[in-house]
Parts: sequence; C-alpha cells; structure tokens
Amino acid sequence: MHTRIYQFTADNYRGEKIELSQYVGKVVLIVNTASECGFTDQYKGLQALYEQYNEQGLEILAFPCNQFKQQEKGSNADIKAFCDLQFNIKFDLFSKIDVNGANAHPLYEFLKAQAPGILGTKSIKWNFTKFLINKEGEVVKRFATITKPYKLESAIKSLL
Repeated sequence: MHTRIYQFTADNYRGEKIELSQYVGKVVLIVNTASECGFTDQYKGLQALYEQYNEQGLEILAFPCNQFKQQEKGSNADIKAFCDLQFNIKFDLFSKIDVNGANAHPLYEFLKAQAPGILGTKSIKWNFTKFLINKEGEVVKRFATITKPYKLESAIKSLL
C-alpha cells in the first residue's frame, strides 16, 4: 500500500504528466479548487502562503474539481486564465479531476484514506479541502473547506 504521495502522477493544466516525486523533500499543500465557489477567495490566501514559504520549501498543488454544484465548469485553459487574472497564482495548477466517486483521481483516493474527515468520513465534502504533506511525502493532516489558508501557517512552519 502507498504511504507517500511520490508514487502518483497527475496532469498539469497543460496536460503534461507530472511525477509527484519531483516534490521529494518539500512540504506540500494539496487543495481541490473551484472558480465559482464562495470559498474561491482562498486562492488569495494560498498565494500569500506560497509567496511567504516557497523559498523555504513549501509547494502548493491546486486540483480544480467540478463535482460540487458545478462550480468549475471551464476548461483547464479557462481555469488557468481565471487564476492568473483574479489571483496571479504562482503555485502549480493541475488538470480538472474528480475527487470522489468511481472516477476519483488515485491521488485523492490515497489522500482520503490517509486522512479521513470528521467522524472518519472519506469523501471530500466541498471545494478547498486541504491536505498537508510532510517532506517525506506522508499525509500529516486534512483541513476543512472553512479553514482559511493563513490558519495553516503554524502547521506548515512546523514541517519546514
């Protein structure tokens, strides 16, 4: 059984296959995102964390998902354009994926198994659920949608 994220690959927004092993030795925050969500402003907070801690080893991986009230309808190019225009994100944006159900991305199956939600639920409840990964590629903690990015700062700093 996988115990680290490094065995997985995912396509970036350009459709290029990315080996997650490229993040070995980094603290990684993985987030399922959406452009038309009440929590979309969290992109600002994610970018602020990235700017503050990237040089110390933080990487943020955004995985757009259209499974929650169809709040991410656009193509990968549309999503990238939106993120650039609205939030000028510099962290890694991936192709749109499913996080729940029969077509859920294998990375998300792994994340949910490693860090279940409240009362042991495995499914992702909404956009902007966050998973914090240590430098060894192990899932440390799952954070709910409502947890604003700046609230993750002490947890991130403790891993850097």
